[in-house]
Amino acid sequence: MAKSEHVTIEVAGHEVRVSNPGKLYFPKPGFTKHDLVNYYLAAAGAVLVHLRDRPTVMKRFVNGIEEDPIWQKRVPQRIPEWLQTATVSFPSGRTAEELCANDAAHLVWANNLGVIDFNPWPARRYDLDHPDELRVDLDPTPGVGWDDVRKVAMVVRAVLEEHELRGYPKTSGSKGMHVNVRIEPEWTFTEVRRAALALAREVERRTALATSKWWKEERHGVFVDYNQNARDRTVASAYSVRPTPDARVSCPITWDEVPDVEPRELRLDTVPQRLRTFGDPAADIDEHAGRLDPLHALAERDEAGGLGDAPWPPHFAKQRGEPKRVQPSRDRDRPAPTQRGRAGDPQPGGPPDPQHRRPHEPGRRRPPRTGQGFEEEFEDLESGHSREER
Repeated sequence: MAKSEHVTIEVAGHEVRVSNPGKLYFPKPGFTKHDLVNYYLAAAGAVLVHLRDRPTVMKRFVNGIEEDPIWQKRVPQRIPEWLQTATVSFPSGRTAEELCANDAAHLVWANNLGVIDFNPWPARRYDLDHPDELRVDLDPTPGVGWDDVRKVAMVVRAVLEEHELRGYPKTSGSKGMHVNVRIEPEWTFTEVRRAALALAREVERRTALATSKWWKEERHGVFVDYNQNARDRTVASAYSVRPTPDARVSCPITWDEVPDVEPRELRLDTVPQRLRTFGDPAADIDEHAGRLDPLHALAERDEAGGLGDAPWPPHFAKQRGEPKRVQPSRDRDRPAPTQRGRAGDPQPGGPPDPQHRRPHEPGRRRPPRTGQGFEEEFEDLESGHSREER
């Protein structure tokens, strides 16, 4: 199909134009924009369970995963009259009209603009100040293997259950794992984050594989990112395709699958069949909304024991009770850390050790900085392998 052609897809009572359907989005397996659209059409029922009525940031890969995405919070000025949106406000005081992907037509419309993965708010558009989801983001530090992520996830499950909450695990589609927890929409973002911080610290106490430390130079093992619950923070939704070379999916799994799950097996070309065969393990998530009172009680015990607030993301104003917002290695009142930070981090730790810097070969394309997957996975993107050649 010529790049300049287009197709019109009738879906959810609307006609959606998809331009350049043959544009190559994933060079390694040869997946095109049309393949992406077909995936979301096949998985729409499950995708929408986790997106409906949630304002969603559009991360647009207009030329596929080889180039950095455009993060677009506002929908374009000219949109179809049927497109549903919500106006959200940010810590800066600014507002934006964001997409609410409420049916399959919305998914295809977004795919046409280059959206590969959907990044929704943890709150619904009819009550944007009270999240109905607590998110546990397990992010391995450099050199930490997938097996450690799985082990920490099982500790998270135990802590949640002991505090009367039900977690729904999913692969992140990248390096880590997420656990989504449906909650009653009765608490503010600050209160949800407080509960998430208490959970992260409890997981850290129970396993040496986990850390709740915000500054990267202090981290080890698997970081339990409590700050993903701050206002204006989003993560990839369940069943989102991720911008990895093999088009992995952020896929819900059962707790029984966690000890053996392999993310490389959950891809754009395999998940639709998994859904047809096994269904969505998180389909009933809305039926199990819990309360945060037990985690808040844990937070109160921590605070009574001298554990105050932890650092917030850098774009937030200094919060009441927050510790000094300075990188530990630059804080004269603290001993020097034993671990270095990494250049390019939100909290940079200085330039990386030259002995560990990988030289860039002239004429060799650098891997795209999508933040997804591991650098070595992008190394053979130039080989041009298609699905027929595999």
